[in-house]
Amino acid sequence: MGKLVLECLEKKLKLKKLSDAVYKTLNQKENIKAEIVFSNSEDMQALNKSTRGVDSVTDVLSYPSLDGILGEVLDKKKCRTVMDGKYIFIGSIGLCEDKILEQAKELGHSFTEERDYLIIHGLMHLFGYDHMSDEEEKVMFSRQEEILSALSITR
Repeated sequence: MGKLVLECLEKKLKLKKLSDAVYKTLNQKENIKAEIVFSNSEDMQALNKSTRGVDSVTDVLSYPSLDGILGEVLDKKKCRTVMDGKYIFIGSIGLCEDKILEQAKELGHSFTEERDYLIIHGLMHLFGYDHMSDEEEKVMFSRQEEILSALSITR
């Protein structure tokens, strides 16, 4: 059985339970890797503007490296983003620390809980889920809730 590795170059994060829950809930079998990058409000606003045309700060941005994988069990032999012959790279997640802290205070929970919620949300996008339509949102948030529930994370 494989695993989901979340790589964050600037911080040492303990995300094994989180990555295991996502991996198991989405029925993955191969070794999978995603990158997490933290930024401040100013950098996140600039990134949001340059990549999405939205001139505002956001909490999480996702940049999938694979298309059309919604609900798929990934297979190294079929993916073009295999790293070192070992991991399928599914993309990058950008998180805004300032926004995470602000939202955690507003919602009355910890920075870590909000961060983990947003990492899960970002991973859902990397695995092909979206919430542009009511139907997509229903599917995505249902799967997301399964993961959050398994980790006892509330929002």
